[in-house]
Amino acid sequence: MHNNYSVNVACLCNKNFNKYLEEIKSFFTFKMFIIDADIKNDSVSNFDAIIVDSEMLNKIPENFINLPKILIKKNKNLKNQTNLAEISFKLPLNIFRFNKEIVELCKKSEFHKNSIIKIKDYTLDKNERILKKGDKTLKITEKEINFICTLKNSKSALSKKYILEKIWLYSSGTETHTIETHIYRLRQKVKETFGDQTFIKNIKSGYTL
Repeated sequence: MHNNYSVNVACLCNKNFNKYLEEIKSFFTFKMFIIDADIKNDSVSNFDAIIVDSEMLNKIPENFINLPKILIKKNKNLKNQTNLAEISFKLPLNIFRFNKEIVELCKKSEFHKNSIIKIKDYTLDKNERILKKGDKTLKITEKEINFICTLKNSKSALSKKYILEKIWLYSSGTETHTIETHIYRLRQKVKETFGDQTFIKNIKSGYTL
């Protein structure tokens, strides 16, 4: 989450419900912050989720839309809008369940965010082991993920020896063509799925993205 692993949750509800949450917030293990619909958009980075009641659904600031949502349902006819929330609660609240599910939701969201990496025009999902571009996806292995991530984080090309020993964890006596074969297969899979022949480049000093 944020500093000291705290969970920070924005709250955009009507005044009466805000007051109620303020009264019971000592039971929460997350930090709750009352906001309004005019909050600056750049403030979204301070929060892990947003609590919103059914009266305020249409007033969520634009940059808060993608935050995990905790919807407080007051309207019994609100059936077609519950997909806007990852968790929904009906009143009266069970305070301890409310607290537990919000914290768990934020942890799951943080785990998901940490597993998603942007590489060029691609998205790498480390958790699902998928490389994605547009509507096309490619299943890849854990070693291939480690290889791609190491290439991404390296400021210079990686030598075959480095890849052999540090990524694929082979002994230094292993033939380098073993690594060449692994990388060739990965490049072929990317080419066949995405039509991209330059995702992994082979230059004089080694491999790079």
